Amino acid sequence: MPLLPRLLLIGLAGFALAAPGTAQRSDDEIMPRSVELGRQGKALYAAGKFEEAQSLFETALAVDPRNRFAYVDIARVAERQHLYGKAIRMTNKALQLDPNDADAIAVQGEAMVELGALPRAQANFVKLQQVCAKGCPQLAQLQAAISRGPTVASAKPAPSPKTN
Repeated sequence: MPLLPRLLLIGLAGFALAAPGTAQRSDDEIMPRSVELGRQGKALYAAGKFEEAQSLFETALAVDPRNRFAYVDIARVAERQHLYGKAIRMTNKALQLDPNDADAIAVQGEAMVELGALPRAQANFVKLQQVCAKGCPQLAQLQAAISRGPTVASAKPAPSPKTN
């Protein structure tokens, strides 16, 4: 094989291998479209339209799976729907992206309280104290939930009418 085609082939192979590495974004850059969808979802959440908000948060994740804020917002929606296991799973995903996300730790702790897992919620509180050494609103929020205790797990179901 002549020298020029070999060099050309080696150059193309090197370019093909190097191109994906230069096109990647850093982990802390979230695509603007994903951020905008998150903002719209928060507006719907504030208006009490939880299912529509969740749909926008999920779309934000489809646009950029590194948007940890969308995971936390989905967890908040799940809590409002009494889906505490889902809330914990979503916050776990956010914490994989940033282990020191105060919102994710607090929301996860609140979901644990509702499931009756007070020792695990207390562990989240301790972790949150380390993350927020100077204090943050999430500390008071989680402490209030722990002090209050589970509201759903301790609630007694309404008696069902007997049928014969």
